[in-house]
Formats: sequence, structure tokens, C-alpha cells
Amino acid sequence: MSRENRAMGVTMVAAATLLTLSLAAAAIRPPQGATVVAAPGPSLSSSLQDFLNVPYDGSYTFVRVRFNSFRGRGFGRGFGRGGGPGWAHDYPYADDNFIKILDEVTLLGPNTEGTNVIDADNPELHRYPIAYVSEPGEWSPSQAEVDNLTAYLQKGGFLILDDFRGIQEWQNVEAIFRVMLPDHRFRPLALEEPIFNAFFQIETLDLPPPTFRQYRPQFLGLHEGDDPHGRLMVIANFNNDIGDYWEYSDMGYYPIDLSNEAYKFGVNYVIYAMNR
Repeated sequence: MSRENRAMGVTMVAAATLLTLSLAAAAIRPPQGATVVAAPGPSLSSSLQDFLNVPYDGSYTFVRVRFNSFRGRGFGRGFGRGGGPGWAHDYPYADDNFIKILDEVTLLGPNTEGTNVIDADNPELHRYPIAYVSEPGEWSPSQAEVDNLTAYLQKGGFLILDDFRGIQEWQNVEAIFRVMLPDHRFRPLALEEPIFNAFFQIETLDLPPPTFRQYRPQFLGLHEGDDPHGRLMVIANFNNDIGDYWEYSDMGYYPIDLSNEAYKFGVNYVIYAMNR
């Protein structure tokens, strides 16, 4: 599908998406008075290094980046629902839930057969235009990861940084990207930024974090050529965790309106990146 047709297709359903999201959220609302209990995480062993990734077919596929961190690269004993290393937080529930919403509210035609986990140093990542990075505040990149992701961004890739907070984690992220793209700097993003009206018209950037409410959320961007009017290469959901909203949107842990807003941001990110 051409870029023009994709843009036309997603625009056609824009007017109906707010209702669709509300209906989707209402459908998963737990009965009044019901006790919500977290489901156990998938039963994968700590030695598992391969994932049931879906084959590349040219359609948009949700990709999560596995990276070297201070805590190690492996999965650990638990993940999703709060366990595992930072790069795996909210996996696979957030990824699966998001792709279902994206398929429901747009005509993008994403791959709904599954989602992928790809190592930060794997050239296979270059096949996919958008990649999600969870908890980059604990990222300790190898040189191979730096080289691969630098090339990825320079070739048109788009990174979503999510689930990190506090000055120490921000300084770590900033230092990483100063190595990758030394002539680029993150800038705070205003509501008028094109990414915030790429599909949904975002009305406020004051999306409260699902946890760690003592931090003030901020959206920051890194633009191609360090030009604030250029293409966004990286968006950082600093002091926030939209993946957490995605993960628990089917369990009633958070208010439906906030989960809907988190989905809107994610949908906008994908539509923006696919049309730039």
C-alpha cells in the first residue's frame, strides 16, 4: 500500500475512533463489585532466548527492543505483570493489546498474528520502521548496539522510549543518544507537534503516570538533523509508562479514560512514523 493510500485510509476512520475506543474499553470493564486479580505471567523458562516472532511480511509489526542492561539481558524468572528486566516490562500483554487496538481503529492493516522481540544489535531490526524500548533508564549499550541503532535511526527508523523516570535515568538516556547522534539534543515537545495530531487530536499532554505519581510527565523528542521542524526520530515518554496502561487495560486497574488516552498516544506514534 502506498504512503498516500495509508494516510487516506487511516483518515477515513478518524471520526469513528473515539467511539470505538470507548466501546472497546467498556467491553473489558469488570463487573461492578468484582475483585480484579492479576493473571500469572507466561510460563517461559529463564534460559529462553528465542521468541515466537512472526515472519516479516511487509506489514506493520509491533517490535520491542531487547537490550543490554545493568540487570542483564536475559528474561529472568518472571515478566509481564511487573516482572523481568526492564526491557521486557509489560511484555507480552501491552504489545498484544496495543496491536489489537491499532487494528480496530485504523485501516493500517498491522500484523495481528503476533509481535516481535529483536535484539538492539541485530540488523534484522532495520526491516521494521518503528521499535519500542521499555525502561531505557537501565540501558547499558554495547558498541554493537550503539552502531546498529545509530544506523537504524539514520535510515529512517523511529524509536519510542517508555517507562523511565527521574533525573538519573534521564541522564543515562541522554548520554546514550549523545554517543549515537552527537549533534542531536532532546527537546520538550509542545501540543502543536505534528505527532500529537497524526491521527487522534490529542487535547492535552498531561497524561498522569499510572505509577510513581510524584513525577511530572514530559514528552521529549529528538529530531532529524537537530532541526525542531524536522522528522522526529525518537520520542521519549519521560516520567510516564504508557505501556503499563496498555498492559492492564483489560483488567480494570486504571480508569478507562486514561487507558484510552494512552492508546491514542501510541496510535499517533505509529501513524506519524509510517507517514514520514
